[in-house]
Amino acid sequence: MSKANGATPDGTKRYAERMSAVTAQGHFQLQQQLCMSTIGLGTYLGHWDDRTDKMYQEAVKRAIELGSNVFDSAINYRFQRSERAIGAALKHVFDAGRAARDEIIVATKGGFFPFDGEPPRDARGWVMENLINTGIADPLDIVDSHCMSPGYLEDQLSRSLKNLGLETIDIYYIHNPEAQLEGVERYEFIKRVRAAFEFLESAATDGRIQFYGTATWNGYRGPLRSRDYLSLADMFEVAREVGGEQHRFRVIQLPFNLAMPEALTSANQAVDGEPLSTLEAAGRLDITVMCSASIYQAKLAHNLPPFVAEALKGMSTDAQRAIQFVRSAPGVGTALVGMSQRSHVEENMMVAKVPPAPIEEFLKMFSNPEQ
Repeated sequence: MSKANGATPDGTKRYAERMSAVTAQGHFQLQQQLCMSTIGLGTYLGHWDDRTDKMYQEAVKRAIELGSNVFDSAINYRFQRSERAIGAALKHVFDAGRAARDEIIVATKGGFFPFDGEPPRDARGWVMENLINTGIADPLDIVDSHCMSPGYLEDQLSRSLKNLGLETIDIYYIHNPEAQLEGVERYEFIKRVRAAFEFLESAATDGRIQFYGTATWNGYRGPLRSRDYLSLADMFEVAREVGGEQHRFRVIQLPFNLAMPEALTSANQAVDGEPLSTLEAAGRLDITVMCSASIYQAKLAHNLPPFVAEALKGMSTDAQRAIQFVRSAPGVGTALVGMSQRSHVEENMMVAKVPPAPIEEFLKMFSNPEQ
């Protein structure tokens, strides 16, 4: 099998074709020339212990068997353990010949302090010893526990590559860049974004990443005048200034689910002066959207109102209906679902056996009087 350093168009197409026996048409979509599964596995939740590590490893392996080739993490998730669990699982899969590196899309994030393996007894002391005294981070670049200076991202990217056991990370996000707006004015924020993007463009040129983007919580969802608001068009323009027309700022991540539909319903973005939702704006700018919190940390896995089942047919559980809602929304690339248990992977990946809901069926969700 191919020994490509990252996901490739040919590799992901090969995987999608192989998975056609267990997934429905439409489960894979072409995004940035890669065939991405519309359901991806996230690794945010869980205790920082060996048992959870092993559960995640089994979940990743089972997800690959059932047709998911998108895996999302962050260096701070479970104090670097989530990245390491993905890395261990992928090594097993690749060594066993069950998939090739060029078939799998791996995403991670840098920005928040990661600690190492467990929370330190003295968090401030850990930061001083490991980040400040080593020169990795300058106190002037830190807002609370967040930093996105080039030197800091260099260190975090190197650590993530080691944790994952990879030569190339397919998607590398600045994690919640809007956190910086709690401590600096917007003009300074844009300067910091530009410096971060310059580093990420160089990392892409070096082959350590393929694409980069911003993974946010409030940034792209909030009102225009909110302090932590992010303009996608502004981020895109900074990337174009830094990297030219062939820049690698091509993916964003934000929450989108039945309880948090703002990415689709709020026209809080603008492209060329036209008010658009974040999903619409991303489409105009050729930016892939990964949706986090698809089942909202299991809050949407139970007790959904009956009209949801009536609109989204073919699902047997509320968790499946919540996932189907996200992956069927126009403009969504992948619905990310936190899955640390093999049984949850098997339940949730049943959705992949059904095509995404047709647009007319999906739109019923927004005309029901029970909403």
